[in-house]
Amino acid sequence: MSGMLLRLVCTAAVAAGTVLAPVPATAAPDPAGSGERSVARLLTRLQTLYREAEKATETYNATEERLTKQRAETRRLDLALARARTSLHDSRGAAGRLARQQYQSLTVLSPYLRLLLARDPQGALDQGQVIDRLTRQRATTVGRLTGEAEKADALARRARQALDVQARLTERRGKERDEVRRRLHDVEELLASLTAEELAALAELERAEVDEAQQELVASGALSGSRPPTEAGERAVRYAVEQLGKPYEWGAEGPGTYDCSGLTSQAWSEAGAPIPRTSQEQWARLERVPLRELRPGDLVVYFPEATHVALYLGGGMVVQAPRPGARIKVSPVAANPVLGAVRPDPDGKPLRGYVPPELPEGATEGSDEGYAAATAPTAADRARPPR
Repeated sequence: MSGMLLRLVCTAAVAAGTVLAPVPATAAPDPAGSGERSVARLLTRLQTLYREAEKATETYNATEERLTKQRAETRRLDLALARARTSLHDSRGAAGRLARQQYQSLTVLSPYLRLLLARDPQGALDQGQVIDRLTRQRATTVGRLTGEAEKADALARRARQALDVQARLTERRGKERDEVRRRLHDVEELLASLTAEELAALAELERAEVDEAQQELVASGALSGSRPPTEAGERAVRYAVEQLGKPYEWGAEGPGTYDCSGLTSQAWSEAGAPIPRTSQEQWARLERVPLRELRPGDLVVYFPEATHVALYLGGGMVVQAPRPGARIKVSPVAANPVLGAVRPDPDGKPLRGYVPPELPEGATEGSDEGYAAATAPTAADRARPPR
């Protein structure tokens, strides 16, 4: 969720002279009769809706990632089962050939009588040794046949179980996709109920809140450090900067659209250091670092549930895919309530002579340029098909 989550909406609405439907009496209760209080309540409600939508998105992303891995496991088991069945078929053929050979070599005479009556006793002994070898070979073949049959049965059970898990994950993903769409619809309904004047007031209030939060963070000394990135961190930063201006789309990992963790995971994948897909897993599995030790390329994670993430650019700013309807941009670290920071490459060595990438005009939050396309969630956002 963007720290300036309404700036584009109101800018576009005011610029176009659009007046949306008036606010229903129940949309923003104002028992104190204070317009400022009403705007604050609206902002809180809208921020909550975006946060819930992003939480639902990250839940969907986690299930999508599990489903991708489960599909790979199901394919692996299917291939292993096919190989086991082929081997079992070959072993059965070998056992059949041995059975025919032994049947053809049977005689009514015992090995002792064959030795007594043989014209060539040594040849009879040799023949007996051959029969012994065939017997041992048969025992080995039968043992292998039994083992391969058991292996094929076990693989068949695991393949069926894997397919069942895949089916359950597919069903869960569908429900979570519907939940994301419902959350986005709630956002759209609220935005559609506001006038252009109310949107402008919301954007102004939020900008003031973000500025205050950023000033408090700077005053605390949390952003006092200035450290160069590692080589991988620089590649991740440059990749993220190259995506500036591209639209947010829930569940997307590029190259044309991204959600918040889709951007950070792809940036580090391109840097040659793959990281988990979701913001929760990035927070849980990557090494945590204090904000005062941030270096470009580190990830800043937001909200108690770790439902939003951005990539640290340096100078107290981050690159983020903010929310549905917005575009990738540069924002203050304090654009959202900070949970903490993590480092994908804790063992990397800082670069010497690092030169930060040049930002395109209008890329930094607070500039009207570059954000004219930000609107409420679009029909494409709501109708995005599963991968």
